[in-house]
Amino acid sequence: MLIDTHCHLDAAEFNADRDAVALSALQAGVEKIVIPAVERANFDAVIAACQRHPHCAFALGVHPMYVDHATEDDLATLKTYVAKHQPVAIGEIGLDYFVKNAKEHPAHIEKQLYFFTEQLKIANQFHLPVILHVRNAIDDVLKYLRKAKVNGGIAHAFNGSFQQAEQLIALGFKLGFGGAMTYSRALHIQALAKQLPLEAIVLETDSPDIPPEWLGRQARNTPAQTVKVAQFLADLRQVNVSQVLDITSANALQILPKLA
Repeated sequence: MLIDTHCHLDAAEFNADRDAVALSALQAGVEKIVIPAVERANFDAVIAACQRHPHCAFALGVHPMYVDHATEDDLATLKTYVAKHQPVAIGEIGLDYFVKNAKEHPAHIEKQLYFFTEQLKIANQFHLPVILHVRNAIDDVLKYLRKAKVNGGIAHAFNGSFQQAEQLIALGFKLGFGGAMTYSRALHIQALAKQLPLEAIVLETDSPDIPPEWLGRQARNTPAQTVKVAQFLADLRQVNVSQVLDITSANALQILPKLA
């Protein structure tokens, strides 16, 4: 089995050919695709995409880069939707200190922290794992995860240190690797993907973003690329690709049990 644990199939970049993209991934061997929401406005879109394509599953949450226009009502709506529609996870949630420097935008960071902690509470309330977005904020994410004690999840597009990876793994998280590790200059990410336990890794594309090197940085990424991402990881670790497929898929199903 092959699973893309992070794909924004509802994105506008797929409006012209969404059905074809989903079918192409399935035909390539990607048997399951996880579509995380990023804001209240696209909850219905991710649910609709999964209803149309049974090999897709959705997560619901408010992304840290979308909190500026988010409200308390969005959190109430999230609870209602989670209870009614039963997503596989709460996500995509987390902290992002890259776009807006924490020292220069304290109010924005404070709102990120509020929405992150409130959504961790929702994850606990419904006994769901979380799908994390983390940029330049891993230590803070770890601090709040330790307090919340959520039911594990996935650290999407992980690029932290080995020590931070070990801490996330100890908290019950799997680490997502995709197109970013395929670039020749991505030596740190490749070292992580090569040396961390394979039992801690899941595959992802983050389509339409983070295209692998063979597509080019300006290309549209697609979930079908999970096949070549798996082969890249196998080559990197010098193992048979079947081992990568079996173990990473088992990891995804373990951390996102509703996928099964």
